[in-house]
Amino acid sequence: MKQLLNFIIHLRLHYQFFILSGGYLMAALFVDAVAWDQFWLQFLNVHVLLFGGATAYNSWWDKDEGPIGGLKSPPKMNVWMWPASLIMQYAGLGWAITVGWNYAIIYAVSMLFFWLYSTPLARWKGKPILSIVAIGVSTGTNSFFLGYLAAGAYPISFSEDIIALGVAAIILSLYPVSQIYQTEEDGGRGDRTFAIRFGLKGVKWFFAILFLLGATLLSVMLYHQNEQLGMIFGGVTFTAYTVLSTFVWKLKGNQDEYDTVMKMKFFASFSFVAFIGGTLLLQILFQN
Repeated sequence: MKQLLNFIIHLRLHYQFFILSGGYLMAALFVDAVAWDQFWLQFLNVHVLLFGGATAYNSWWDKDEGPIGGLKSPPKMNVWMWPASLIMQYAGLGWAITVGWNYAIIYAVSMLFFWLYSTPLARWKGKPILSIVAIGVSTGTNSFFLGYLAAGAYPISFSEDIIALGVAAIILSLYPVSQIYQTEEDGGRGDRTFAIRFGLKGVKWFFAILFLLGATLLSVMLYHQNEQLGMIFGGVTFTAYTVLSTFVWKLKGNQDEYDTVMKMKFFASFSFVAFIGGTLLLQILFQN
């Protein structure tokens, strides 16, 4: 039971639901008639079986003992957790096929990028640019595409591509920040992460550029969909950007900043998710 609990902890479901779900949920804002039953069922598929399984898979290879994203003290992993993490992802792929071949292909691409990110055979996590590509695609652009298709919309046009890029930019903007506090363990494994390659200053500029880019793209695309919603979203995200910037530029990379950094990441991502979730709730209530 203790091992099972440890495995569930390594799924980091709070991280999947409150930090990585914004892209998937945002897709429903761009669909006129959402297939809600399928949308919410696939939400669980994507964030528990795919993202959760991939996170546990990554934890197996990392074997971190110090702070990581969403876990300050990760518990020990056991041998059975590696195949269990893969079984979860393949079960999710089987479920994805029931939605459609195009949905299943995007799901499978995310699985591939998660594998490339973690496995020692490729270990994109240890390559600063490739790690950005892997996370940007698997949890960024593809999270929006999966939400869009699960909501019953088709096809994916250039407009959806722009929105997906905006989602990826927002998610990626704070991705390297937690790496600042993993440099010793990452370096010991031979990983040359973004934080190791570009340093604290590079991480700060990465956030400054990508968050602003993502906020701008999403605000503009939402404005075209609904002028009032686009303006409100722009106001919320640019306010969040101002607040977050004051924290990011003050970071010195000390280990005792870890709690502050995780709270900052949670604030940024949860604000994004809460705004979208609140908007969707209002849409559902008005439709009923």
